[in-house]
Amino acid sequence: MRLLVTDGGDRIPPVGTAAGHWSPAGTLPFPLVYWHGQYEGPVTLVDGRVLAAGGAGRLLLALAASALLDPAQGTWSQTGALGEPRRMHSLTVLRDGRVLAAGGITGTQAFPPHTLASTEIYDPDAGTWTPAPPMSGARYGHAATLLPDGRVLVTGGNRPRDTRTALTLTTAELFDPDTGTWSPAGELADARWHHIVAPLPDGRLLAVGGMAATGLVDPTALAHCETYDPETDLWTATGALRDARFGHQAVPLPDGTVLALGGARSGADDARFDPYGPTRVERYDPVTEAWRDEAPLPWTRAYPRALPLPSGEVLVLGGADPAALDVGFPSALRFDPATRVWSAAGPLRTGRWAFGVTVLADGRVLAAGGVSRTGVAATVFAADVAAQEAEVYTP
Repeated sequence: MRLLVTDGGDRIPPVGTAAGHWSPAGTLPFPLVYWHGQYEGPVTLVDGRVLAAGGAGRLLLALAASALLDPAQGTWSQTGALGEPRRMHSLTVLRDGRVLAAGGITGTQAFPPHTLASTEIYDPDAGTWTPAPPMSGARYGHAATLLPDGRVLVTGGNRPRDTRTALTLTTAELFDPDTGTWSPAGELADARWHHIVAPLPDGRLLAVGGMAATGLVDPTALAHCETYDPETDLWTATGALRDARFGHQAVPLPDGTVLALGGARSGADDARFDPYGPTRVERYDPVTEAWRDEAPLPWTRAYPRALPLPSGEVLVLGGADPAALDVGFPSALRFDPATRVWSAAGPLRTGRWAFGVTVLADGRVLAAGGVSRTGVAATVFAADVAAQEAEVYTP
């Protein structure tokens, strides 16, 4: 069977021709871990191992546990715990091989959340976390980006405004690992959290989508995008997405463009309630500073993960229905930016959403953590079923 996609007649090959396959990669030593944030999932260390640290457990309780994966053996082992439990934080591998954990939420899911300004650094040789200087302000759901000069740029995020509402931030900060200090960076043009920051070939950064708090439980998806110039320390508004989105992905492509896909949105273009996420896929051209439509996804998915493969293709996997967020998708797709064609990839062994992915040193892809079933889809109502087995994709 072939599925016809409406944009230009691109086709999805039959499942029998799915490229690549997934194999087991050990069991996480956490009973359950959500990685909702864009930057809190596992990271690949300089020596090839993978570090997972923090996240949300049952009832969204922040975790301090950390674990290491040896990809050659396919086994996980516990390592030094974070000094503070945290979720919706960021993990960034520094140029010297250490890992910076910044911000997040600690404690329970009660509102207002206990939001952190604290940071800590992991030493892979010692297997321990050490407190580092705090940021100037607390934040969660922010983006953290390693700059070419080795500094880390932290942008946006959320924090409580009062006991009933949240405040989305425009502030940004720079961490210098050489001096161990934080300094202010240029403010975002638009307050945003749950966004993605993608590198551009000229050294600028592109902030894509996200959401802004409008109260306690009513965030608004953003179409606004902006670019950051590290030389001038300035953010500049650029072309907006055609579909506002959060819980999405944005992937830099070999030709310097950026692909945005998936996620959820607040409503339809005509202001009616829209329970579905966008199937539209968009591609940003840094020369024209505009987005154009690409071949759409065959179906919508919120909180998927996407990352570039060594071949130049983009692998998209997992996620869930934006309206329910109850069952993790096992399906995976590959997008060829040269031919603009979607094709089927080998399905995950376990469907999952709110999980983490990272590219291993040998080019394979690790998927770990997340939730397989929750809510009415769980065996026991609201008793989340963890996707505890990690798995590795071989292209």
